[in-house]
Amino acid sequence: MLDEDGSLDPFLKFLLYIVLVLAAGKMLWEWMTGTVARWITVDLWGLVAAHPWWTSVVVIGFFAVLFLLARLAGAVLDAVGAPAVPGEEVTWAEPDPAPLTYRMRQLEAMSPTGFEHACAELLARDGFLHPRRVGGSGDLGADVIANDADGLTIVVQCKQLNRPVSSPAVQQFNGTARPEHGADHAIIIGLNGFTQPALDFASRHHLITVGREDLRRWAHGAHLYDVIRARTML
Repeated sequence: MLDEDGSLDPFLKFLLYIVLVLAAGKMLWEWMTGTVARWITVDLWGLVAAHPWWTSVVVIGFFAVLFLLARLAGAVLDAVGAPAVPGEEVTWAEPDPAPLTYRMRQLEAMSPTGFEHACAELLARDGFLHPRRVGGSGDLGADVIANDADGLTIVVQCKQLNRPVSSPAVQQFNGTARPEHGADHAIIIGLNGFTQPALDFASRHHLITVGREDLRRWAHGAHLYDVIRARTML
């Protein structure tokens, strides 16, 4: 029922909303046509007919209280919105925006270029410096390059494949990440994971693989280095 992002399946969520709306509507209709209708047509009307003068006093008093409350609320709002010092404008601090996150289904729906941009944005969220997408024709295996706070160069290849990344693809990245791009940390991201030969090759050549579960944690808000350190000696 729940997907890997922890969200209810959209179709099941729609059906649940329909059931809840129908149930609430039925209860409201029964209440309106039963209890409320009788109270208005019998009890309240009988009270008004029996005590017209007292009813008028209560109604006038009710509206007078509403008027006074409205004036009081306006005065409070004016006081809150007034400058703290005459002639000095009060500035309100904007709340911190929520950190950037992605759902896995969002990453799956992106184009390859969009996926690379998303990885660059996640690096920026984590505080990496100058993250830039360099993927494209002639990129020599690098899709995103950034620097961490210590000045180390991060070279990332983003594989948005509908299958696990194979060993030849990892070998090709290994041949360019350090010699061509000067990577201190060579990271390859596989939306749908890696084959075992690819993982074995990456381990032997000190390449960092970010499989589907690691990517999910990163996209959901964990720092990339925290995700990687959980299983490597970065």
